[in-house]
Amino acid sequence: MSITTDTPSGIRIPGMQSHFLEPAGPGAQGQGRLRYITGGRGAPLVLLHTVRTQAEHFRQLIPLVQERYTVYALDLPGMGYSQIVSGASYEEPAMRAAVKQLMTQLDLRDVTLLGESMGAVLALTTAADLPERVRRVVAINPYDYADGIKRSSLLARFIITGVLAPGIGPVFAGLEPKPIMRAVFNGGLVDTTALREDYLDELLKVGRRPGYPTVARAVYGSLPSLVAARPLYPKVSAPVHLIYGEKDWSRPSDRQANQQLLPTAQFTEVSNAGHFLVLERPDVPAKLLNQVN
Repeated sequence: MSITTDTPSGIRIPGMQSHFLEPAGPGAQGQGRLRYITGGRGAPLVLLHTVRTQAEHFRQLIPLVQERYTVYALDLPGMGYSQIVSGASYEEPAMRAAVKQLMTQLDLRDVTLLGESMGAVLALTTAADLPERVRRVVAINPYDYADGIKRSSLLARFIITGVLAPGIGPVFAGLEPKPIMRAVFNGGLVDTTALREDYLDELLKVGRRPGYPTVARAVYGSLPSLVAARPLYPKVSAPVHLIYGEKDWSRPSDRQANQQLLPTAQFTEVSNAGHFLVLERPDVPAKLLNQVN
């Protein structure tokens, strides 16, 4: 069952409404209620966000495509305004199960899946599991290589190492001074003006939700499960388009490895763009989405 609600987010995207999806049942891997925003018209487009963000990550992309697609942007479990459930898993299979829940409970078919970073991995693995529902996949800067965000800067390496450390980790996870958060995100951008102040404030507000530091720590620690999910990529039967920012944290060898796993995939490298490509260059995925029949 889906419940319409006024979004608690401070960011409004014209034409979009916030909803909550109730847990699928006892076997829902402790996901709790899932929040998503939806609007537009046309075939379904499911948007899957990055590590430590939420549905509003796509605020600049959505207006460019909502005349052609009915958009569903999901807050992954525990993130954004989805329910935080004590003891829940934030490993890749549990995150994938949430995406599948959205698609099956809403009975979405002929779906285009677009994800960035962690969301790109989930777009690919969900497509592998639900081939009958997926029309195509756009995977932007898949977050499926060793170290992940630690590659972005020495500061990010220090912060994430601290967050994952035994003992002090929960304390580190709860400390998110605005200048530090800005610096960490800027490590994934070429054009740092793409990180808008109100979006940064929104992320910090979400980070103050009770229990969120535990979620953030678990999500950062889930990287090995994202890497471990790569063997599912060859099972994707839908057309795939891989998009990488020239300055993404992935190395050429990481990109080549994914091209080998997905030999029929189209490949685009966007010059002067980083990991958070949807923030810097929303026009690139929008053009792709709007050109494809």
